[in-house]
Amino acid sequence: MSYFKHEQAIVDKKAQIGEKTRVWAFTNIQGGAVIGRECNICDGSFVEKGAVIGDHVTIKHHVAVFDGVTIEDDVFVGSNVAFINDRHPRSHRADPWTLEKTVVQKGATLGSNSVILCGVTIGEYAVVGAGSVVTKDVPAHAVVFGNPAKAEGYACRCGRKLNGKFQCACGARYQRKGRGLKIDE
Repeated sequence: MSYFKHEQAIVDKKAQIGEKTRVWAFTNIQGGAVIGRECNICDGSFVEKGAVIGDHVTIKHHVAVFDGVTIEDDVFVGSNVAFINDRHPRSHRADPWTLEKTVVQKGATLGSNSVILCGVTIGEYAVVGAGSVVTKDVPAHAVVFGNPAKAEGYACRCGRKLNGKFQCACGARYQRKGRGLKIDE
């Protein structure tokens, strides 16, 4: 085993877990889940079969990552984030269920207790504020918060908020690309 597994974690033999990843107590990872290298999966989390987690991802306490959710590299997921994978849930379903894919792109941050509806994409390096409810796609680098979450500015790759000219205190500069931003290189 090339990853750390706490003695009170449950990891199915058919789960794929990358080198140097740490899986902490009371976490349950099902067979068919894919987790990349050097991740930190904190206490009480659940990763369902079909979920895909990239490299260098931090998933804080009590997060359930369901089938259909893809979390790309370098993402931070705060405690108690709720990924919703069924837009019309019912206990006893008569009709077939359609899985809607959810993607959290590279470098994004999801604040604690935020709720992410299925079928949305959170753009690269976007920031979702704590307690927000995301019902629509979030553009790259956007800072969103509220219920429903609305864009209230933009963030740099380093995490700081950009000024009105899309410049960061770290020296990075950005320009508009569609609804989001891209770095000036």
